Amino acid sequence: MSSFNLADVFEAHADAFPDRPAARCGDRSVTFGQLDRRATQLAHYWQSQGIGPEDHIGLVLYNSIAYLECMLAAWKIRARTINVNYRYVADELRYVFDNAGMVAVICEPDLAGEVAAARTDTVRLVMEVGPDFEAAVASGSPERDFAPRSEEDLFILYTGGTTGMPRGVMWQHKDLFFAALQGGNPGGEPIPDSDALTAQMKENGDGIHIVAAPPLIHGSSQLACWIALFNGGFTALVPGRSFDAEALWQLVDETEGHTLNIVGDAMALPLVDALEANPGRWNLSSLLVVASAGAVLSGTAREKLEALLPGAMCLNNFGSSETGHQGAAFYEDGKPIWIMDDRHTVVLDDENRIAATGVVGRLARFGHIPLGYYGDPEKTARTFVTGADGRRYVIPGDMACYAEDGTIEFLGRGAACINSGGEKVYAEEVEEALKSHPHVFDAVVVGVPDDRWGQRVEAVITARTDAPDAGAILVHCRDHVAGYKVPKAVHVVTDLHRQPSGKPNYKWARDHAIAQNSEG
Repeated sequence: MSSFNLADVFEAHADAFPDRPAARCGDRSVTFGQLDRRATQLAHYWQSQGIGPEDHIGLVLYNSIAYLECMLAAWKIRARTINVNYRYVADELRYVFDNAGMVAVICEPDLAGEVAAARTDTVRLVMEVGPDFEAAVASGSPERDFAPRSEEDLFILYTGGTTGMPRGVMWQHKDLFFAALQGGNPGGEPIPDSDALTAQMKENGDGIHIVAAPPLIHGSSQLACWIALFNGGFTALVPGRSFDAEALWQLVDETEGHTLNIVGDAMALPLVDALEANPGRWNLSSLLVVASAGAVLSGTAREKLEALLPGAMCLNNFGSSETGHQGAAFYEDGKPIWIMDDRHTVVLDDENRIAATGVVGRLARFGHIPLGYYGDPEKTARTFVTGADGRRYVIPGDMACYAEDGTIEFLGRGAACINSGGEKVYAEEVEEALKSHPHVFDAVVVGVPDDRWGQRVEAVITARTDAPDAGAILVHCRDHVAGYKVPKAVHVVTDLHRQPSGKPNYKWARDHAIAQNSEG
């Protein structure tokens, strides 16, 4: 029987072309057969530790082949991996460990101290990548004697996005395959039969080569990697925790990458700088597409990239952890041409009806969509709704409208969220950290324009003392939230404007911060 369980599909691929290169990260490369065998052994080790169906395994890891092995191993035993931001401090880690009910955590050795400090009662196993991890893999059986799996098994992707504190988006495997992994045929019609998929992938040579720039802690990078692999292709990653533009171009050169997946200007501008500083250093003739997901690529960055890469097209991809891929924009004469998945994407008005032409509404998806948020029925009910036509929709918070020709025009992110270098910062979380300092009375956190990061985090506060020490406040904040969330500036005011309802007036605070920066 044809199945779109992700482990089943990958195993079929590994059997069909075991010696085909699958992934590279740093000095390590694996074939489909090698990746499948090691994941099988790791899955058996986890089973020996009492881990099984519906259990959650946290990955506090940098980019590595081990990350992919862990994901595949979990699918094999019907467990679920949970992506955890390695920049989190102990308080943030503890929240995710508790929220997800994790039974195991796999981490980097240099992050083991934070993991230990955050460990909750449910976590039975902590493994560090390195010798212990390798010993565990070696101890596991390579036999695929697992129980039957289902295409309704869950894949959980944690997102901070515009949804507040991190929440797990619950995808059934089949829905994820068609909505987020593009049905095994990126840019074309999905392949509706998994047996036919493997047969076609065997015939198509070595598939699409995707070089994923973001860390695997983010959904856009995970999905990019598995899009390549389920297409019978190849994926490549730069190892470690820091972005390195020169290393990324070297990787595109060496792997003959077809698509480069990035996150907005925070990655695009250093990539431009590296190309301008090193003319002719890399052979990038294989590159066809530079695709930004998670943050919009500005016109300036896009134009520079396209001038430096005349054979490549730059795209802004649209979608979210809750919707998967919804569409893209390419550009002619600087103007966006919107290509939306109009088979499953619509614009809804405030009454959850299909919006009239020109009426700004909310971008929504139906068909293959998630079940909701793990352990959060209230947020699920707000984000996943039944439309006036009786269909079930997911509404992630993006704004759009129908143009006169019936196409969908994307307008921007609707929810209040700061996107700094591809990292999404939830303002209330940072505000809570600031207000826990004894000298801070009230605080509003906003994103202000930044040439490199797109937005940077700044705070507007009222103080309990005449001369608050901004440096001390920021040091305090750093103890409660990850570094990228800590405000780059603190602006002290005597009256922090709020809406009549008591909600923060983010527009006023943002305007004030921008004005203060201009005066300073």
